[in-house]
Amino acid sequence: MAKHEFQTEVGQLLKLMTHSLYSNKEIFIRELVSNASDAIDKLEYLKLTDEKLKDFVTTPQVNIKLDEQDKSLTIMDNGIGMSEADLISSLGTIAKSGTKSFLENMSGDAKKDSKLIGQFGVGFYSVFMVADKVDVISKKAGETQAYKWSSDGEGSYELAPCVKEENGTIIYIKLKDDEIGDYTSKYKIKEIVKKYSNHIAYPIFLNFQEEVENEETKEKTLESKKEQINEATALWTNSKSSLKEEDYNQFYKTIGHDSENPMLYIHTKAEGVSEYTTLFYIPSKAPMDMYRADFTPGVKLYVKRVFITDSEKELLPTYLRFVRGIIDSEDLPLNVSRELLQENKVMANIKQSSIKKILSEIKKLSKDEEKYKDFIKEYNRALKEGVYQDYVNKDAIMELLRYKSTNDSEKMTSFNEYKERAESSQNAIFYIIGSDEKVVRNSPLLESYKKNNIEVLILDDKEIDEIVTPSIGKFQDWELKDITVCEPPKTEQSEEAKKEVEEKFASIVEKIKTTLGDLVKDVRTTDRLSDSPSCVVKDSSDPMASMAHMFRMMGQEMPESAPILEINPDHEIVQKLNQSSDENMIENISHLLLDLAKISEGMDIKDPIIFTKRLSTVMSKAL
Repeated sequence: MAKHEFQTEVGQLLKLMTHSLYSNKEIFIRELVSNASDAIDKLEYLKLTDEKLKDFVTTPQVNIKLDEQDKSLTIMDNGIGMSEADLISSLGTIAKSGTKSFLENMSGDAKKDSKLIGQFGVGFYSVFMVADKVDVISKKAGETQAYKWSSDGEGSYELAPCVKEENGTIIYIKLKDDEIGDYTSKYKIKEIVKKYSNHIAYPIFLNFQEEVENEETKEKTLESKKEQINEATALWTNSKSSLKEEDYNQFYKTIGHDSENPMLYIHTKAEGVSEYTTLFYIPSKAPMDMYRADFTPGVKLYVKRVFITDSEKELLPTYLRFVRGIIDSEDLPLNVSRELLQENKVMANIKQSSIKKILSEIKKLSKDEEKYKDFIKEYNRALKEGVYQDYVNKDAIMELLRYKSTNDSEKMTSFNEYKERAESSQNAIFYIIGSDEKVVRNSPLLESYKKNNIEVLILDDKEIDEIVTPSIGKFQDWELKDITVCEPPKTEQSEEAKKEVEEKFASIVEKIKTTLGDLVKDVRTTDRLSDSPSCVVKDSSDPMASMAHMFRMMGQEMPESAPILEINPDHEIVQKLNQSSDENMIENISHLLLDLAKISEGMDIKDPIIFTKRLSTVMSKAL
């Protein structure tokens, strides 16, 4: 028997499981039964599509065996089974990105970390919350050799060939002493299975021994009994009227490996050109791996109740990757391949109809302000991706987005609400992008908009907003305008007065421009500022700006082009600078005006050390 060390991440997870304070330990049965159901699903599919397994005859079922004397619980299935390599990769290594995210969130405080378990599908490893030792005996369908995997969850496992006649997996759980009463009780196991796994599509049998009295001799003997303890019907095939909210919630917890109820469920039966059933869920918390490239898709595809795949990321668009659920088609071929799925008209119709239905239900949810606030907190960022991913549904997605705004620092707003509040003369939606909400809200660029009572959207998720928002273009008939590029609101100042100001400050503008050189693209006076001496803006005609946008969309970095420095002719600093003949002072303040403007926009300054020296020099002279 070969001894193997667990992968580091597995060791971390097992340590948490073994010493967990998590109160809902019974979920390990849900996890193991769900895994058994998945294994049967995969074999049933291969029996239809793999020539080697077409003559395979099985009666799909899951068996749970109780043994109080042995202090053990055994869960068995006759599904696909595992080879030696499968056992190592599935039980000795973590490849699932969600598991890695889960571990990254661990703090090292067992009490706090145990609370995370309820937010994460811990799968097989949850068994170590109740087990002293676990043996997994498995034989893969179509292979001759079986293998036994054994571990006490303390850092290593043993693996060796063994004898097993039939395909499938046996999980033998030697229970901890303080867990024996709960998990060898037939009543407790029946209650748990009914609660979590009632709608597993295959029969689950409970195997136990019961004391029976002989009527004639009055002698008591133990008899073996076998009892089916679940309904064994695919929940999504039932009529909506026959199902309660609790039915939907418990089924979600099984397929979503979650301990919380979903935020929303959507059950649809379609008939006509395409006949299919979908049951979708939106989790109350975003999946931990949602923003990882190797995220785990949450939708399973069935054809006529036969499982096809749970690893296809294209069943829904990636911006809806948080959705969990089932698609069951009556029209797709059972041997449908991944390539065929991407080209199949039936699947394309199901996908497009499903997207519209999900977006429609999210729109209904938006009418409940409190619930939608929770939704936006979890999924606003993902929906933003849909604006440039999904041109067909772009308008519907835009109505669902919410943004922070200068109108209200507490409440987020929609594009529609923005339009309703705007004055009749306004025909554009103004926005500003940055990385820090506090910095953006205090940007000098907002001064003229506040003065003119014009609302500006605060986009503080720069990483995605810089890519998505320019691609929106318009919402309905209103253009979206970036205030760092567009002209400021019109002022009462006449063209003659503006020209007079430009002429008055032409000399100092030229000196600042010469001093700053390549650090700026241009220097000019502005009437967009009220309280600040300067600000920086982008040049909308600069081809580098559009190229930078394209590079960001491709996930590549590109150096920012030099900004335009605008100075406020009404500010005391600028006015005194205009009257100064001190060349050193002009040089220092020119650089300070640029650096301070950059800092106010959350931008990096070129040399912080030189900045502090200049600031010290000016402060010293002022004193």
